[in-house]
Amino acid sequence: MYNLLKGKKGLIFGALNDKSLAWKVAERAYEEGAEFVLTNTPISMRFGDIDKLAESCNTIVVPADATSVKDLENLLTKTMEHFGGKIDFILHSVAMSLNVRKGRPYDDLDYGFLNKTLDISAISFHKLLQTAKKMDAINDWGSVVALSYVAAQKTLYKYNDMGDAKAMLESIARSFGYIYGREKKIRINTISQSPTLTTAGSGVRGIEGLLDFTERMSPLGNATADEFADFCITLFSDLTKKITMQNLFHDGGFSSMGMSYRAMAVYQQSLDNPIEPKLEDE
Repeated sequence: MYNLLKGKKGLIFGALNDKSLAWKVAERAYEEGAEFVLTNTPISMRFGDIDKLAESCNTIVVPADATSVKDLENLLTKTMEHFGGKIDFILHSVAMSLNVRKGRPYDDLDYGFLNKTLDISAISFHKLLQTAKKMDAINDWGSVVALSYVAAQKTLYKYNDMGDAKAMLESIARSFGYIYGREKKIRINTISQSPTLTTAGSGVRGIEGLLDFTERMSPLGNATADEFADFCITLFSDLTKKITMQNLFHDGGFSSMGMSYRAMAVYQQSLDNPIEPKLEDE
């Protein structure tokens, strides 16, 4: 280990179990010398193992609904009380779509579900940043990172209204990054990770095919959850003090590819042995 986060204090949203990206980040942050508070919604905590993570990282868990400003105010107050001062980094790993869960296609969205998707997956990020700024909760030169996905730029089958949410998330990072950077030197970035077999990802229909496709398309292969945690730690560290307002692709090069040799070989094989696909709703 490199002690990249020695002396730093933070707040990590979204750890559910040992398959969660936020869980991996917490473990790596602890290894690198950081102290942090863990948080998730009360209902998520009932279905996960966050208390085990807190015990292994010698920390506390403060329940909070990231869409509630009142909960966020309480969370940041208790976090600063726990540390006796401000924090240095935050990970926002919060996303959910009821339209996806309920199988609603993009051309037949439930708009009530869409509003919830945007609130949970994007607007909660703005609420967090705005609350933290008003409470002066983050030290100068602090770092905030949120999880995005390439579907913010490109249409991906079945990703549905989450693509809209991720596009909004990245826009919030840029807009708030300018203000927070100008006034407090706090940097705000998003990471577009390779598709990863998290608990949520494992439940997505066709995830195995997507993982195989992106692995074949990416010259370096898919980025794992552990590699994501390593990258995230660098963004929390002082080694990246001048990176802000960026969406950073951590995907083995997938986002820059059009077609790879390995993917073309599979495509050619399917042409030689055609199977007529069944069209499905998006």
